[in-house]
Amino acid sequence: MRTLVVDHPLVAHKLTALRDERTSSPEFRRLTDELVTLLAYEATRDVRVEEYDVRTPVAPMTGTRLSTPRPLVVPILRAGLGMLDGMMRLLPTAEVGFLGMVRNEETLEATTYAERLPQDLSGRQCYVVDPMLATGGTLAAAIRFLVDRGADDITAICLLAAPEGRDNLEAGLEGVDVPVTVVTGAMDERLNEKGYIVPGLGDAGDRLYGLAE
Repeated sequence: MRTLVVDHPLVAHKLTALRDERTSSPEFRRLTDELVTLLAYEATRDVRVEEYDVRTPVAPMTGTRLSTPRPLVVPILRAGLGMLDGMMRLLPTAEVGFLGMVRNEETLEATTYAERLPQDLSGRQCYVVDPMLATGGTLAAAIRFLVDRGADDITAICLLAAPEGRDNLEAGLEGVDVPVTVVTGAMDERLNEKGYIVPGLGDAGDRLYGLAE
């Protein structure tokens, strides 16, 4: 597993605003959207392409376009939805699948409660979006789910990560024989006793959409 922490002043600037407890939900959504686009730029450096012949107003040339099958963007419900628009702005021709996973706050185990994905992902590059890589259980379960469907290259994009989450994810993917990359805006200090990233930014889902009932 490869981990890339994006070192860019605009990423750091937007992350600082996201962390601020005074940032409102509308502003949090806007900043998340902008930050995801920056992270996606780095995350898609290895997106699969093919040569494509075009004619400019001056002369013919051979350019590049995304190859088929098209990449699949998979937000982890619910917080991952807040990252979807930023991804699709950069990859407008990608397809979108949905995976609903929930973490038990006591055991920290992740379970799947909903999915809307192709049954056969053979030969597909997948981009999983989830704001926080905290304990790593949710992301590991999601990646294994996609690999079981046939995905052969997976990149996870997270706003923030914790060292424990990175290590647990790598351990949870033992035996997975497809390339996995994690792209994140920052690697924070640690997890607290409740499994939250410190200093983090709180509960991303609640800050995006309000408190769950």
